[in-house]
Amino acid sequence: MGRVQNLTRADALSAVRNPLAFIAERWTPTSRTVQRAALAALVMAVVIVVTGGAVRLTGSGLGCPTWPKCTDDSLTATSAMGFHGAIEFGNRMLTYVLCAAVGWAIVAARSQKPWRRGLTRLGWAQFWIVMGNAVLGGIVVLVGLNPYTVAAHFLLSTALITVAALMWQRTREGDAAPRPLVGKSVQQLVWFLVAASVLLIAVGTVVTGAGPHAGDSSEVDRIPVSWENVAKLHAVLAWIVVTLTFALWFVLKAVDAPRGPLGRTRDLFLILLSQGVLGYVQYFTDLPEALVALHMLGSCLVWIGVLRVLLALRERPEGALADLPGPAASSSLTRA
Repeated sequence: MGRVQNLTRADALSAVRNPLAFIAERWTPTSRTVQRAALAALVMAVVIVVTGGAVRLTGSGLGCPTWPKCTDDSLTATSAMGFHGAIEFGNRMLTYVLCAAVGWAIVAARSQKPWRRGLTRLGWAQFWIVMGNAVLGGIVVLVGLNPYTVAAHFLLSTALITVAALMWQRTREGDAAPRPLVGKSVQQLVWFLVAASVLLIAVGTVVTGAGPHAGDSSEVDRIPVSWENVAKLHAVLAWIVVTLTFALWFVLKAVDAPRGPLGRTRDLFLILLSQGVLGYVQYFTDLPEALVALHMLGSCLVWIGVLRVLLALRERPEGALADLPGPAASSSLTRA
């Protein structure tokens, strides 16, 4: 009996000292489980962007006027704060759901056998981005929805989506050195597409910061430019991205590229067309809230589509042990 108690105490100490290793010793998830965990983190990264947009579009950005509490006297929203308080506080609570999804991804990656150190690091990268964005979200409230901090908040969320999409992709491939599937000229074209997409998203945040949806019914500072003019620049950049995508699809067909890059380029093109139609409709109908929310969702899908095209340009055979602890792990992470 004494031996069993000693083992129990040792297990408890091990769990406290290194809970991830403790879980990993007792649980081995399937590859599908790890993939689902990574996908859940990616989906929640998109959901938090859309719900954050809903906070702004309903004028609930200051529904909880302070941070980290909702008011000076209450940690949560009160009935006296009404609809706007419930919306803002609800979005804050979704951050915990996002943390749970990212946590599941970290635990699943750490518990996979053999341990793929690179996947675990991608999970932790998401965690720290979430923590940083939570603090930045608090700053956004404390500075009264300053449009520049709102833009930074969105861009950091886009960084989270980037890392989450990369982790999801890495769960579905091996750890060998990446082998290119297309030539350097095609790769350069895709990097032009990535750069144009980054610029498109950045200009989109300026449209948001200058546009009519300030996030609260009170007087909120806006970026001092004409949102109509910036929206026209945004449209030009969108057409550049569409043109680059179509050119990429044409080139891939011409060089008889594998189905992976070709299929993902086609999917991106269709997403871009849908997003473009939505963008023009919302522009000519004076930015109705529902269409703006859909456009934010489309922005996330466009960026994920661009990343999937980029990541489809190479393959990593399964069965390699490059991410195991040791010198091989370091070389694999360098190549990632």
